[in-house]
Amino acid sequence: MIRTMNIQESPIIGAFATCTEDIALVPMGTPEKVRGTLGDLLRSEVVEVLVNGSTIVGSLCRGNSNALLVPMDSSVRGEENISVPVFGLPGRLNAVGNVVLANDTAALVHPELSDASVEAIGKLLKVDVRRGTIGGVKTVGMAGVATNKGLLVNPRATSLELEVLEELFDLPVDIGTTNYGTQMVGSGLIANSKGYVAGSKTTGHELGRIEDALGFL
Repeated sequence: MIRTMNIQESPIIGAFATCTEDIALVPMGTPEKVRGTLGDLLRSEVVEVLVNGSTIVGSLCRGNSNALLVPMDSSVRGEENISVPVFGLPGRLNAVGNVVLANDTAALVHPELSDASVEAIGKLLKVDVRRGTIGGVKTVGMAGVATNKGLLVNPRATSLELEVLEELFDLPVDIGTTNYGTQMVGSGLIANSKGYVAGSKTTGHELGRIEDALGFL
């Protein structure tokens, strides 16, 4: 089965879509064929939403099996179809998908996230939270992908950053790229512990790294 695609006619699929173990969020108007493939590959229910009228759902949302976080005071069209509670995250850094990397047990967040935001993430997602960077990048939500089986992160991640991630998530962490060498792996990859989808420009070699890192081999 082909595991690469475009969303909104773009290979930067992580900006437009996001997923947890049970749901995948895509922009309203995503073609039925794309939704069907995504649902099959992630073994998740696919829900069409708009956040504040925007299609960059992946950049604006981050969730896990316990909750979904969006920018404070957001309007979420399609929220009634989301099977977990949706909460607004306080603070000025409100592209939640860009600044939070999370699975069901842990979260690494942008180093400048406020104490109130960090506390809210821990409480609402029910995870251990630490501030940090990946490859010196503060937008950790796009610099990596975390599932309940493993992490794939920016190839520029330092040994110290990798150590922090392994300790925090208590999972294997590997480095890789998507979309023919893009180091912001989270911009070109959507994954949970059941499956993954990569951007259309992702090479076979890159797919091999993804499968290895996230435990699909």
